[in-house]
Amino acid sequence: MTVSNAPQQNSIASVGERVRPVAIGTPVAAVYFIGDRAAFVGDEETITLVSSDGEKVVVTVHGGAILSSVSDGRRIVTGGDDGKVVALDIKGESSVLVTDAKRRWIDNVAVHPDGTLAWSAGKTAFVRGLKGEDKSLEAPSSVGGLAFAPKGLRLALAHYNGVSLWFPNMTAKPERLEWAGSHLGVAFSPDSRFLITTMHEPALHGWRLADAQHMQMTGYPSRVKSMSWGMGGKFLATSGADRVVVWPFASKDGPMDKEPAMLAQLEARVTAVACHPTQDFLAAGYDNGTILMVRLTNGAKVVVRRDGAAPVAALAWNAKGSMLAFALQNGDAGLVDL
Repeated sequence: MTVSNAPQQNSIASVGERVRPVAIGTPVAAVYFIGDRAAFVGDEETITLVSSDGEKVVVTVHGGAILSSVSDGRRIVTGGDDGKVVALDIKGESSVLVTDAKRRWIDNVAVHPDGTLAWSAGKTAFVRGLKGEDKSLEAPSSVGGLAFAPKGLRLALAHYNGVSLWFPNMTAKPERLEWAGSHLGVAFSPDSRFLITTMHEPALHGWRLADAQHMQMTGYPSRVKSMSWGMGGKFLATSGADRVVVWPFASKDGPMDKEPAMLAQLEARVTAVACHPTQDFLAAGYDNGTILMVRLTNGAKVVVRRDGAAPVAALAWNAKGSMLAFALQNGDAGLVDL
């Protein structure tokens, strides 16, 4: 890796006065927006909905740990160690979608743009179509992550030594993309041309789906736990280093034989990234509690929040890109108006 932008903290302008603190009170694992409300998904039992004027509503969705979550902007779907898949809708009403017959932990959940639902328990992945029928597939090992392709009904299952691509409505065997190691998360590029996994090792791995060509994306000092597509899929921003590592995906070859850009270096590790939905900048959170906004094209930075009592756990923009929600691992949180 090469450094493209040296630290310039003295030149950073502060917008901290726009931060409105929100006390969640419990550790937060993920943040989303459903409608106009920010939704803070706790590690245990509850989701806290916060309106733009700061009004809070706490909804209990599980009887134990919340192990996974995803949102399509209209609802949040969670999986828990109580063996249930639960949906929280835009009105703040929860409903149980699935109860595992063996009460196994629901490790992963995914939602297709058309509303089709997927979840996994151990080595088994399930898909429930719009007509309510359930289909299942056994993976070679425990499923590490699930993701639907943006187009067509195709589900990616990350597992040990690679990824399985499953068409639930077809009888053909899943396509297998192999790469040694433990794959813990998976995401399609917005144009469905590339598939990227986060690994147990400090690395990403990718495939160009047209020909299954590999892309090794290495050099991280720690595991990558957060990644976000920006500028319509032209860039993939990632955590795992003391700066935001941004891989280029605008060309047909993606990041093959290309170096990533490295932005916003601090003496702390990036723990969360969230690209703005319409403009060329992102929010980056660090393990010392700092949050920056960073322009993707030149690395210019603006401070949102300096330091904190815990690492930044999650970041999310609302659909318009007019508000940022953030949460630290200790439950400190906030909203930022642009």
